[in-house]
Amino acid sequence: MSQASKSDPGPQAGRGSACGGVLSGDLGWALGVVFRAYVAAASAAFADLPGGPRGYQVLAAATRSEPGSQLELAQHLGIDRTVMTYLLDDLERAGLIERRPDPADRRARRIVATPPGRDLLDVLDRRLRAAEHQVLAGLGKEADRLAFRALLRQIATHADALHPARGAACAVSAG
Repeated sequence: MSQASKSDPGPQAGRGSACGGVLSGDLGWALGVVFRAYVAAASAAFADLPGGPRGYQVLAAATRSEPGSQLELAQHLGIDRTVMTYLLDDLERAGLIERRPDPADRRARRIVATPPGRDLLDVLDRRLRAAEHQVLAGLGKEADRLAFRALLRQIATHADALHPARGAACAVSAG
């Protein structure tokens, strides 16, 4: 790889963007564009789910991990506990999760996905994969998309380790 190609974002960078490529080398701009595209695609994929993308995160955590308490789940996902209460109320009303007493602490409630919640999660997972494919379509080769995911996961884990109180890195999926 030549020195020019290491710093040059390439002929495709910025093409068709509103800024005409002026900001193509700016990491913040690029992250913002990708983030906004991802949020829009994910929000559309979860439009009919109570809580949208956050509802998906709660449902996925309740399905794929050992049931945790409501407070642990809120901390794990970085959701204010009051907001989490309303979100869980909505998901419970929809029949997607249940709050069960914690056998070790009767004051705590464990969050568990219901069978309809697990079935819906399968549908939502397929929608999310399609949305992610749309966002990553600019990386033409599957190998490039996989490499991007791996590098992003690595950066996210490192960035999260700088702020260990948040503890969100463990929520990053391997998908």
